[in-house]
Amino acid sequence: MKDHHNKNRDKDDERYKAFLSETKQELKDTHSFSEEEQRKILKVGRNTARNTTIMISLAILLLIMPVLTLMTYMYYGFGGKADQLIDIVSKTIYVTEPNTSLEEMEIEDEIGIFSMHVLFDTYKRIGKEDYKAENYDVYFGLDQPDFPKKNSFLERPLPKGYSVEVERLLHPDATIHFDEDGEWEILKNLPDGTVAEAYVSLSELMEPDALEKLVPEETEVRWLAVDTGLEAKQVDSEEVPITSIGYPAQIDTTTWSPFNGRDQSNEEVFIDILELLGKNEDMAEKVSRAKSLEIKKRLSYIKENGIKVYGAVITGPTPELRKLETINKIRGVKVGEVKLWNWK
Repeated sequence: MKDHHNKNRDKDDERYKAFLSETKQELKDTHSFSEEEQRKILKVGRNTARNTTIMISLAILLLIMPVLTLMTYMYYGFGGKADQLIDIVSKTIYVTEPNTSLEEMEIEDEIGIFSMHVLFDTYKRIGKEDYKAENYDVYFGLDQPDFPKKNSFLERPLPKGYSVEVERLLHPDATIHFDEDGEWEILKNLPDGTVAEAYVSLSELMEPDALEKLVPEETEVRWLAVDTGLEAKQVDSEEVPITSIGYPAQIDTTTWSPFNGRDQSNEEVFIDILELLGKNEDMAEKVSRAKSLEIKKRLSYIKENGIKVYGAVITGPTPELRKLETINKIRGVKVGEVKLWNWK
């Protein structure tokens, strides 16, 4: 009886083991994946996770972007911040770029995220007409500008950067770095039916009115280079070149120009602009060609000594500009732009 019971138990164990073996085999046959299938499953999982992350990130950005844009517009709009930055840029051009003006109604600003691009064109008066000189793109990160990106439309543009060697208006005590005789020859060989721009350096300092009386009647003084006590030498231990600063000699009849003559003389506007740039000198130096402007020192000198000029930009018919060579108070001329006759 005992042996019979043991045999039955052994048969049960065998049937149980057989059942387990069959079940395991069925599970293996049903749920096993090849190596290629496993790679596909992992790839699908990774792609799904990545797409989910991208969608979540995009959703967050779509929520944040309007907020950041609104904050940027508030930064530049409230208190007239954008207008203040544009004002500094435009007035820097007027006093550091000889014979250059802007159409302020055409200045554009493009607002980005915590940034702004200021876009505008500059013009030069050659003869009796204004010609496009350069277009500017000044990038601001908040209120900090980068060096402007510029495209020139001039036939005789200045080299990029700034050095004493490219200066066209030179103080009586400064060394002339260009070929004086060669520049007079250029004027002599230009056709009579042209108008030109001449950068005139004087042999002595003089009052603005005296300069106006010095030049031929059929010419026009466009811009005056003002003596500030630093033009004849380098400043600082690194000998950083100092560019000319000055102001338009003529009243600009456009109402938006700072030199429109409505409330102040051009000399008074010039002083006011230097006051403004003295408070924003880092920005002015980024916008101008010069690495150093030393506005505060120069403003102090002008207030103490008054305005005297050492050079000017003059335009007019080429035959009239040739007469400048006979004036002994003119030590040198640098020829600028030349255009076809437009003198009316």
